[in-house]
Amino acid sequence: MAAPEVSAAPGRRSPSPSRTRDRRRTAGPLFVAPFMVLFLLLFLAPLGYAAYLSLFQERLIGGTAFVGLDNYVQALKDPLLLHGVARVALFFVIQVPVMLLLALLFALALDSGLLRLARVIRLGIFVPYAVPSVVAALMWGYLYGPDFGPFAQLGRNLGVPAPDFLSEGWMLGSLANIVTWEFVGYNIIILYAALRTIPQELYEAAAMDGAGAWRTAWSVKLPALRPALLLTLLFSVIGSFQLFNEPNLLMKIAPDVISSSYTANLYSYSLAFTGQQVNYAATVSFLLGLVIVIASYAVLLTANRRRTP
Repeated sequence: MAAPEVSAAPGRRSPSPSRTRDRRRTAGPLFVAPFMVLFLLLFLAPLGYAAYLSLFQERLIGGTAFVGLDNYVQALKDPLLLHGVARVALFFVIQVPVMLLLALLFALALDSGLLRLARVIRLGIFVPYAVPSVVAALMWGYLYGPDFGPFAQLGRNLGVPAPDFLSEGWMLGSLANIVTWEFVGYNIIILYAALRTIPQELYEAAAMDGAGAWRTAWSVKLPALRPALLLTLLFSVIGSFQLFNEPNLLMKIAPDVISSSYTANLYSYSLAFTGQQVNYAATVSFLLGLVIVIASYAVLLTANRRRTP
């Protein structure tokens, strides 16, 4: 017996295919519009204004004058900027491998299921990332202090000289320790989430082949973590070259070691808000952004070459 036909409700018409297509075409742009408006107002507009400022120069005679690329030529010869970029590059080479290695080890340990109180350990590792960088720098500045810091007091009690963590020879390592303490937990979350997405069938296949825990971690987990490790490395490139809060706060307690040009980002800030050289500060910021783009592209290019057989 054939099913009865269902007639449309009286007074209602089904939408035509053309109207449905028109709605679909307009729905996408409407959903994207809020993001595009904010992206234009909060990113592209300030970026364009900074580019405009970098083409001018404030002079004692004649006021603001258009100088084209003269500011960029001056910045490329500026020893303060060059030393700041080199110092941050050295910071990146020292700090990032240690931080990512610690994050990788902790993520593998948490994923192994062998740790007791894994949730408490995971929370304890992530808590430092929840601490604002300003608070972290102030806290570690107190710990590093040569007068009232616990390390200095312990050294005096034991009768041994405590390391001067705020000296010129130790400062870069002290900053690296603060940043590592702050961001190990953040990177663990990324790596641990990537580990949880590995199909269970791969573990079962490795177990059938007789692979132990170490072999499984080396042959199954690490290859699966390559995209996540690349992501954390890119974030670390951007964060390292934008180093600002930690040296800016430690400069108050170690002014002879950390100057206003200790990092490129700190140098740009000092030019704009202390030296009132807004045009030159915009130039330095643009060059710093270019350095970050080049470094990030170099990382991606190296990773793609290693992945290509």
